[in-house]
Amino acid sequence: MIHFFNHSTSNVYAVQLDAPLSEESIQKLNWLFGNTQVLSDIALSAKYLGPRAAMITPWSTNAVEITQNMGISGIVRIELFKFHDVGHAFDPMISQVYDGLNQEMFTVSVTPEVVQQITDIAAYNTKEGLSLSKNEVQYLVDLSIKIERPLTDSEVFGFSQVNSEHCRHKIFNGAFIIDGEKMPESLFSLIKKTAKAFPNEIVSAYKDNVAFIKGPKVEQFAPAQPDVPSYYETKDFESVISLKAETHNFPTTVEPFNGAATGSGGEIRDRLAGGQGSIPVAGTALYMTSYSRLADNRPWEQAMDERKWLYQTPMDILIKASNGASDFGNKFGQPLICGSLLTFEHTEGEQELGFDKVIMQAGGIGYGKAEQAIKKEPQKGDEIVILGGDNYRIGMGGAAVSSADTGALGSGIELNAIQRSNPEMQKRAANTVRAMVELDENPIVSIHDHGAGGHLNCLSELVEDTGGIINLEKLPIGDPTLSSKEIIGNESQERMGLVICEKDIDLLNRVAKRERSPLYQVGKVTGDHRFTFEDKTAQNPMDLALSDMFGSSPKTIMEDKKLNCTYKPLSYHGGEFKYYLEDVLRLEAVACKDWLTNKVDRCVGGKVAKQQCAGPLQLPLNDVAVMALDYSGVQGIATSMGHAPVSGLIDAAAGSRNAIAECLTNLIWAPLDKGIKSVSLSANWMWPCKYEGEDARLYSAVEAVSDFAIGLGINVPTGKDSLSMAQKYGDKTVLAPGTVVISSAAHCDDITKIVEPVLQVDKGAIYYIDMSNDVLKLGGSSFAQTRAAIGDKAPDIFNATEFARKFQVIQNAIKLNMISAGHDISAGGIITTLLEMCFADPKIGVNVDLSGVGDGDFIKTLFAENAGVIIQANDDKLESYLGQEGIKFVKLGAVTSVPKIELGYDGQNDTLDIAYYRDIWYESSFLLDSKQTANGLAKERYDNYKVQPLNYTFPQNWSGQLPCRDAINHRPKAAILREKGSNSEREMANALYQAGFEVKDVHMTDLISGRETLQDIQFLGAVGGFSNSDVLGSAKGWAGAIKYNDKARKAIMDFFQREDTLSIGICNGCQLFLELDLINPEQANDQPSRMTYNDSKKHESNFTSVTIKENTSVMLSSLAGSTLGVWISHGEGKFSLPKSEDEYNVVAKYGYDSYPSNPNGSDYNVAMLSSTDGRHLATMPHIERSFYAWNWAHYPSDKADKVSPWGEAFVNARKWCEK
Repeated sequence: MIHFFNHSTSNVYAVQLDAPLSEESIQKLNWLFGNTQVLSDIALSAKYLGPRAAMITPWSTNAVEITQNMGISGIVRIELFKFHDVGHAFDPMISQVYDGLNQEMFTVSVTPEVVQQITDIAAYNTKEGLSLSKNEVQYLVDLSIKIERPLTDSEVFGFSQVNSEHCRHKIFNGAFIIDGEKMPESLFSLIKKTAKAFPNEIVSAYKDNVAFIKGPKVEQFAPAQPDVPSYYETKDFESVISLKAETHNFPTTVEPFNGAATGSGGEIRDRLAGGQGSIPVAGTALYMTSYSRLADNRPWEQAMDERKWLYQTPMDILIKASNGASDFGNKFGQPLICGSLLTFEHTEGEQELGFDKVIMQAGGIGYGKAEQAIKKEPQKGDEIVILGGDNYRIGMGGAAVSSADTGALGSGIELNAIQRSNPEMQKRAANTVRAMVELDENPIVSIHDHGAGGHLNCLSELVEDTGGIINLEKLPIGDPTLSSKEIIGNESQERMGLVICEKDIDLLNRVAKRERSPLYQVGKVTGDHRFTFEDKTAQNPMDLALSDMFGSSPKTIMEDKKLNCTYKPLSYHGGEFKYYLEDVLRLEAVACKDWLTNKVDRCVGGKVAKQQCAGPLQLPLNDVAVMALDYSGVQGIATSMGHAPVSGLIDAAAGSRNAIAECLTNLIWAPLDKGIKSVSLSANWMWPCKYEGEDARLYSAVEAVSDFAIGLGINVPTGKDSLSMAQKYGDKTVLAPGTVVISSAAHCDDITKIVEPVLQVDKGAIYYIDMSNDVLKLGGSSFAQTRAAIGDKAPDIFNATEFARKFQVIQNAIKLNMISAGHDISAGGIITTLLEMCFADPKIGVNVDLSGVGDGDFIKTLFAENAGVIIQANDDKLESYLGQEGIKFVKLGAVTSVPKIELGYDGQNDTLDIAYYRDIWYESSFLLDSKQTANGLAKERYDNYKVQPLNYTFPQNWSGQLPCRDAINHRPKAAILREKGSNSEREMANALYQAGFEVKDVHMTDLISGRETLQDIQFLGAVGGFSNSDVLGSAKGWAGAIKYNDKARKAIMDFFQREDTLSIGICNGCQLFLELDLINPEQANDQPSRMTYNDSKKHESNFTSVTIKENTSVMLSSLAGSTLGVWISHGEGKFSLPKSEDEYNVVAKYGYDSYPSNPNGSDYNVAMLSSTDGRHLATMPHIERSFYAWNWAHYPSDKADKVSPWGEAFVNARKWCEK
């Protein structure tokens, strides 16, 4: 039976049941859906837009769970349908138009297929798009003869997945024959040479989901027991730092939102699965597409004819993919702190080049415990466990399809390989893994992410050295029509596979149940070196020796010849440099990336020490990103990225060296424990292999990475490849430029000394240091792109030893506090670097002479992208130090307080107005933002970003320190309340802990079960995040779990009725407090206040400011009159206050009353409210993520505070509770 609930917006909720609904349940659903009415109709006749019928959405999964938590049983599926205007655009990849809604709308007439015996493997390979080579087909034919039976469909399909190029990297492990000569080493051997030559800090490389390098001793801050409510405590441990990057190119090309989202999720799972389990802390993202064709004033975008795009336009991909990656990180609770963007296409001669098959790379950093960094050996009898969600008919064959050119297979096969994203479910599984990692003895034996190849790849690799048997009927089934092959091969996301000793399974079960993470005991380790999926009701779909699955597939041989491919030299006129500059600043690779950073969380977790944005204007200019490893110290992880595919077209080896150089000149601004010796790299390869000349170019590029890394004295312990980077349009093929993306990780030993690219008026001179040892060249540059060209000569790095020496000297200068600002020279050249160093502060300019840079060619001087850096000294000591160390430099000039660049060159002078060029640089961001931001607010952001600088008023007596916790005798008890999908509990717990509270971890399952009553708790903190993925409204499901559960409702209401209690609700917690009328209970039945969607209709992330008004709030009254910086990150952060302002106890307002400073359009510009008596505070800004001075994206440079003034709020709370 399907019931329809009609909303006033003409939306319809379709509720599928397997049992009748009671009247009480109907009333609960009416409340949950937002005052809907249940309809008596069994069918609706209008046209509606909704999800594809065959795929249960993650939204539905969350909605059904919300109803279960509200005591409603019998609901199978809930989906939202919107009235559809014919002709209105929609995404057919994830939605479909329904010509009426009826009782059969979710019916899929599919009977599960029985296990098939495959007698013609070649035909099956073609039919299913398995991408098996002729040699592999023959291998399977021979295997069938060997075992004296036909292989099953699951076995053939499984072999194709676990032995796909995507999973097994056959080209990187294969043999290369170039110009008839066999190369001495495989590509993988070349990469491994770097670790052999310079192992440096490597702990684990090439054999796990991530690479680990040695980290410092740091402090764990976690609850004492993960299976019950317990108090936070601290323990020291020796850490390892993780590094990983993955690409999701094919899925993002076909369906960008879910492709990029699941790419981000998959990479997070990789960092969860390091060793016996590890902790992901921050993500990175990179996008490369063909030209977006944003505006008509970009002639370089018209030089190549626009294609009839297969699935999505480049513009669609840029917007949807970045939305998907952002959405996953936001909801999972991982900050995205570093990224890059490149658009490119070019035709010359017979070549057609472009990122039509896009690159979407998700990467990240994390940490683990040194003692857990190496997986243990599974033993016979150990339990095989799946954490996470159900199986659906999605992602089928993704590993194999990703190994083929896009467009080469049928669209049905390609669409069938697309996955769905459920970050909230993955968060639950991750919390369960985190709990095991944080124990003194981690019971996990081995762990593997669940991604490409589904259960087949995940579970077989878990038991690759031992063997195992999986009971098919114990695998969760979200779709009863799935065949055995589809059950074991689908790539439904958000799952982890692990092996655990039988004696520890009860603990894991208790933790998983508390975290609401589904857990399935699906099999046993056997020790017989076979891998079997057992079906007790039918034929086993798979039963093979592990050696037959993994060990004997034919070795790949790549034969190619070198091609002498040259490109036309550039032509230009020096007198037109301002015209050229405007074009360069509009190119997406150079232009402002605010449209990317303004929608992605960059503060969650409270450990972000440096992210993309800098300066009073908070523009995305930082080169390096840094995460703190704990809350109490200054040790951290630094990361950066680099790539140079266009210069690589001219010279593949030079492109590799330039990519590493860019990565390192980005990383250089964080002080590293051992300088360059602290650095490890990930190399991710995207290449159009098997096209003439490309395999030879790939070999040259990999060899260059190996040799250059060894020359620098560093290693490349991880990476990935995607070697089918071509897109077919019938008989025509567009090749993506062969690309290596370099990512870095390193131990930063002082997160308070990171250098930003923001010039300072009261500091020293500006210097240029060349890192390339090459003459200036324009080939492969952004300037060349805007001339619709590539160029004939690319810059290179000619002396790795000298590069490393300069890196080390600059590092030392940073540690000696000699450098006040610094920026790399990359996309856009030195003139862009100088402009960018002025952009983030509207009150600075420079007076520089570039005559000493280059060889007399003004355009090369301005726009060449030879590796180099610009540095501003703190004082004269830097110049003396560089001279002592023998570092060549050019002294360019000085910083001024006039926002102009006074530019000199060979006796000629010119003036550039910084505000004018900053707006041009921002223009592309505005145009892209217009595609994702509602209500004309992209234009308002464009108009306001430069007139809303951060200005602060600090409290007069703020010391920058907190009282010593050990000196506090009475520590009141606080509880941190979280729900599934919450992601901000640790930073709030830490703020309270540092202020002197004893802090208890409380999950909603504790309240619902009665394990926790809050009776001895004086302070309650409801945390931020995305409870239930914000399905049916932020905190609506969380509120429902309290409102309709007797024990939870009693615990909360009793707490708020006591007079000795305080509380704070931040972000999602703020939404909860208003939904339950806890701030203004007297208004509950008379125009209640609520939180609603931001006016922009998108997630907003920004470091803004708030002014604290005269107020009666216990926590914030002492800060009245202050204007302080603070993080915001929310999608439904608008205070909807229907009464007059004087009816509310307004605590704080945003620093400016317009967008984007006010990110959500809140009534009366309100940022924080408190109850009438001041005891209960609701705030959308994240004061707990702005606790430390290093948390702030822009902190006053004249202060040496450890803690920001927000610390006073938590101390005030503790002192009140002590009374």
